[in-house]
This record gives sequence, C-alpha cells and structure tokens, in this order.
Amino acid sequence: MLHKQNIVEATTITIDRYHIYLFLDPDRNYYLLVSEIGEKKAVSGNESRMQAIYQITNRELMPPKASKRLEDLWASDVFTLAKMQESLPKDVFKSVKKTIQTGEPLNISIADSVAVAMKDWAISKGALYYAHVFYPLTNGTAEKHDGFVSVQSDGTVISEFAGKLLVQGEPDGSSFPNGGIRSTFEARGYTAWDVTSPAFIMETDNGSTLCIPTAFVSWTGEALDKKTPLLRSNAAMNKAATRVLKILGNTNIAPVNSSCGAEQEYFLVDTNFANSRPDLLLAGRTLFGKPPAKGQQFDDHYFGAIPERVQVYMQDVEERLYRLGIPAKTRHNEVAPGQFEIAPYHEAANVATDHQQLIMTILKTTAKKHGFMCLLHEKPFAGINGSGKHVNWSVGNATQGNLLEPGDNPHSNAQFLVFCGAVIRGVHKFGPLLRAVIATASNDHRLGANEAPPAIMSVYLGSQLQDVFDQIKQGALKGSTDKGMMNIGVDTLPILPKDAGDRNRTSPFAFTGNRFEFRAVGSAQSVAGPLVAMNTILADSLTWMADKLEGEIAKGTDLNKAIEAVLKEVIDNHGAVVFNGNGYSEEWHKMAVEERGLRNLRTTPDALPVLNEPEIISLFQGMGILSPVELASRYETYSEQYILSIEVEAKLVISIAKTMIYPAATRYLTDLATTVAGLKEIGVDFDIESAQTVATLTKSMMDSVSKLALALSSHDFDSTEAHMQYLVKTVRPLMDEVRKYADGLEGEVADDMWPLPTYQEMLFIK
Repeated sequence: MLHKQNIVEATTITIDRYHIYLFLDPDRNYYLLVSEIGEKKAVSGNESRMQAIYQITNRELMPPKASKRLEDLWASDVFTLAKMQESLPKDVFKSVKKTIQTGEPLNISIADSVAVAMKDWAISKGALYYAHVFYPLTNGTAEKHDGFVSVQSDGTVISEFAGKLLVQGEPDGSSFPNGGIRSTFEARGYTAWDVTSPAFIMETDNGSTLCIPTAFVSWTGEALDKKTPLLRSNAAMNKAATRVLKILGNTNIAPVNSSCGAEQEYFLVDTNFANSRPDLLLAGRTLFGKPPAKGQQFDDHYFGAIPERVQVYMQDVEERLYRLGIPAKTRHNEVAPGQFEIAPYHEAANVATDHQQLIMTILKTTAKKHGFMCLLHEKPFAGINGSGKHVNWSVGNATQGNLLEPGDNPHSNAQFLVFCGAVIRGVHKFGPLLRAVIATASNDHRLGANEAPPAIMSVYLGSQLQDVFDQIKQGALKGSTDKGMMNIGVDTLPILPKDAGDRNRTSPFAFTGNRFEFRAVGSAQSVAGPLVAMNTILADSLTWMADKLEGEIAKGTDLNKAIEAVLKEVIDNHGAVVFNGNGYSEEWHKMAVEERGLRNLRTTPDALPVLNEPEIISLFQGMGILSPVELASRYETYSEQYILSIEVEAKLVISIAKTMIYPAATRYLTDLATTVAGLKEIGVDFDIESAQTVATLTKSMMDSVSKLALALSSHDFDSTEAHMQYLVKTVRPLMDEVRKYADGLEGEVADDMWPLPTYQEMLFIK
C-alpha cells in the first residue's frame, strides 16, 4: 500500500467521466486512483489529503533572506526618539521626550510639528496612508486607514497631516464589543495618540502604512480598549510605589513603571491541511482527531533541531520584528510536535503590550507567506501540550532599578522585601481576579493540564525566599541561605553558580530571580488584561503598606522595625498563598481549598463573575483604573465571547459530523457489507466484527449529534452566568461525546475514505 509520506510525483488525467490519479513512490512503483466525475468518494476522502501531502513534500523552501547587520535592521521602520531629534525643532523634541520619559502631560501645541515630521518620514518610507491603531476588547488589533491626501481648490492634491489628526481620530465606536456602554445607534468613538508608544511603518505586499498607537474611548469617556486601563494602572502603581520609596528614604525617584516580557508559544500547520479542516479555519482548534501512535511521549521535539522550513519562517518573522524595534531574543521547538516559541526581551509594559499584539499579527501573516497557518489557540490539538503566554512581570525605574531584584542578601534588602511582600498580599487578596483576567473558552482547555498551572492562584518563591519569609513570620530575621556553586564533576567543565531556588512549572505565579512569571496567561490573549490586574493589586498593596509604615513611624517605631512588623503582618495574614510544591497534586488542590481558603475557579463561567464582586469593583474604582460601568462592560463582553465561542464550536461539531464523518463512515460500511456479502456467496465466512463496530460507532455518534443539536437550541436563560454554566455543563460534554465516537470511527474507517487531515499528518509533516 502506498504510504502518503512517500509520494514523489502525482499526475491527474481526465478521460470521459473519470479522473485518473497516478502516484509514484521512491521505488518507482505506480499507484492508480480512479474516481467518477461528480463522485464525492475520492474528492472528500483520501484524494485531497494525498494531494496536500504531495504539495507539502515537494514544496520549494522560501530562500532565507540575505543576512543583514542587526544594527542596520533595528527599528528602521520606527519613528524613534533619534529620528524625532533629527527632524523636530529642539524645543519640540525636548517636550516630546519629557512626556515619553517622565509621563508628564503632552503639550498639544507641538502636535503640528510632530505630525509634519512623522508624515515626511512615513512618505520617505513609501507610506501613503496612516492608521490609528487601537486594541478593542476582542484581544485583537483594530485600525482605520486614512490617506495623507488633501484636495486643493484647483483640483491638485498635496500630502497633509495636521496635528489634530495625529492627536485624535474618530472610528465608528458602535460595532466593537462594549458590554453595554454604547447603544448600537450611538456610533461615536475616539482614538487618542499615545505618545509613549512609538509610531511605526507596517509594510506588507500591498504597501506601507504609518501606524500610530492610540487609546480608544467612547463619546462619554469610558475606555473601550485594552490600552487605556493599562496606562491608568501604570500611573496608579507609580503613585503608590513612589510613596513607598520615599518612606524607605529615597529622595531622587524616577517614575516607576512595570515591565513585561511575554514568551509566545504557537503551532504551525501546513495550509494544505488547515484549509481542509473547517474546525481549524473557524474555531482555531481541532474538534475531532484521533491521537497518533507517537505524540510527545519521547520528548524528542523539545529544544530539538528546528525544521529547516520552520527556521526560514522564524528568520523572516524576526527580521520583520527587528525592523519594528521588537527585541525578539529566543526561538526554539516547544514540547509538542509542531509547536514552537518566540520570546522577546523585557520592555516597558505599555510598549511591550503593543509589541505583543504585533508579534501575534506578524506570526500569522508571515506564516501565510511560508504556506503555514499559525495557531495561537491554547489547545489546538487534544492529547498534547497546549500553548501559553508566560508573562514575565517586574517593576522598576531609572534611579532605584529593578524593585524586585533581591540581590545577594535578600534578607537585608528592605526595598525588595517590601515590594515582594506587596505582591504576596496582592495575589492572596485578589487571586480570583488573576484567574478571571485569563479566563477564556480556549484557555479552559489548558489550565490544569501537564504543561500549564492549575486554576488555583498561588505564589512560588523558591527555597531561599521561602526561608526568608519564614524567618519574618517567626519574628527573627537572621540571614539568607547561600546560592552556592555547582561542581559538575568534569574537569573541563566550569563550576557553575547556582540560582537561589529551582523553578516550578506547576505554579501559576512564580518568582524567577528578579521578576514574577504569570504562567497561566493564554497564548491568544492580549497581555494588557493580566498587566492591568498585576499593576492594580500591587498598587493597592503598596498603598496599604505605605499607610501601615507611616502609622508605625508616627508612633515612633524605627523604620527597620516598622518594615519587619508590616512584613510579618503580610505573611501572617496572606502567607497561605505561598506554595513551593507540586501544583498538580490532588493533595495541593484539597489543601488549597479546604485548609488555606484559596478558590479553585476551574472554568470561565466560574471565574468571570469575580469581576462583579464588590471587592473587585471597589479595587478598580478606588485606584481610578476602571469605573463600575467600565468593569461591568468587561464582564459582559468576555461572557459574550465565551458564549459565542462555545456555540460556534458546537455548530461546527454538528456540521462536520453530519456532512463529512457520517458520509465517510456509511460509505465504508457499505463497502464492508458488499465485501462480506460477496465473500459469503463464494463460501468464505468473513468476520463482521469490524462492520458491527463501525455501525455501532456511527449510530452512537449521530444520536449524540441529535442530543447536541437539541441542547444548542435552548435559549431560555435567567442570566448571562446561567447561560455560560449551561454551555460548560451541558453543551461541552455533548461535544466531547460526539468527538469520542467520531475519533473511534477514525480508527476503524479505511484511511482512503477518511475526510479530515489527521493528527499524524498535521503534526509531523512540515
């Protein structure tokens, strides 16, 4: 039998009413497949898959681009401070630079000068249009393109870009998710120039566009986007952090900002396969698929040699990122076959968030050029690792440095202990909020599995810091355990300095040396929501600590004693959130809930209602980050997205099962019945067990499809929460039931009749 992976040549001939397909293997053996024109058997079965494999295995690689110096590529498509300095009057440049570096209000009077310089630079790069780029509540990117064209009275045109057009735009605000903030007939929305995130040129095969990062708000002033709350949260955190730093004795304090470095995991599937999978096209994940004999159990893909075609793709992605000033640093194979990762250096949170959106866009658009579909869904394939986006988060400034840097002696680093203690308090008080901001239908498939942390929010500190905080709890802070050195036992290998603690991949919120890593964020998500939550809970804790420290000092307590007292209160009241053990274990799940009082919000319908809780509403309102109306809009928007996601998947399950899998199964069953009958006529007693299995699985699948269709038709719900709970408890299990029988059929139906590209093909053929 011809192995699909070994096709080296394929020819199609049409004679009368027949298609004749001729395949050649490496041993020069020929194979024929004949189908009648109009007959669906070959077209919907193995024929399309064989043609896809042929196209993939005979595809010519895109040649890697000529190597260029990083210095020549770097930020060449970004309107950087250096380019501003070259093109702006000195006083205008100083004003813009001051706003960017210190956060002072923008001087609107300079907008015209900046707009002209920005336009001239963009035109020199081939741009005829500009776009205000913003980030609505869809986790995606939105943009409205306008031309620089200005028609004159004599019919001629000039290129024009005024300051008022740079500062403010007006896209239609009615059709974006807003959670009830705006009625459909109320269309006005505004974009506002974010001077702290640089403008850039987005170059495509269709031309170049000047892209200007902006905030997006309604006519009534509410935030309709991801950027506005992030900027507010940075401001709140800066205010609280500055107050604490002053109490600790600092006088020269630069603005404090959060930083972010988000590791992005993704899958690549050849478009020849992806385009034959309606579930991948419309839902981003496979709703059917029998696991292949080999998956990831050998751990041979992780950090293995990057496939040649994939590396060419990666290099193309990285060049585009470097041109946009995005510091892509790391690339490698991830654990699952067909899975990869890209990770940038840390940047200021706002810029990092914009860059993260660009990374996702460029990963997907560049993949098309290389014949791939890039999958950012958290769990595109069952039975193997899904994809996350590990958000490395820290806070710091230009004068005090990284405020989460413990140094060699963390026990004596009061500044670090205060900020680390604030994080511990924040995660304990508002752990359910951290769970809510990473709650999506797709991330529910991943959380708690072997590659992702559980839904219970806990903090991992490592052995050294755990010991320090244990000493604080006991009221006797004496010292820190030494990091130590590691002698590998081979003379030619160096003695290595050890980190103060190991890493814990089962922790959703782990300290990793000089930052915290929020590991539970989903791969398709914007990092803005998690950053807003982390900045906000830190601002709240730092404000509480400042109040406590000032109170102790007012009573005459020595500063160091006051710090120790406040930290002891933190660890006494909030130390339950610290856990260094195995977050996957049943013992931890039981202990966390029953003994430590932590909440286990397993699903999105469990987690999202946290946004409606009084404590969370008060937190965001008190910090000036989200009003009650804005917070309610997030709940409504994200709930609607969950409902729509599940309903789309359920409809796809019904459609694929009825129109693709059922016909393949019945055709195979007919062939089996015909074969059995023919053999019986000549006296051969043929085993009919296979036919009975296929018949039973087919009937069971269609019975489940009927139950799913009936369940999906229910629309009588008392609340949005009730609707979500119905989907997770009733509809999702029925989808899984249909899949169970369909995947069983994939293991029984003849391969040349199976209509969907298989896991084996999609994961292993590149």
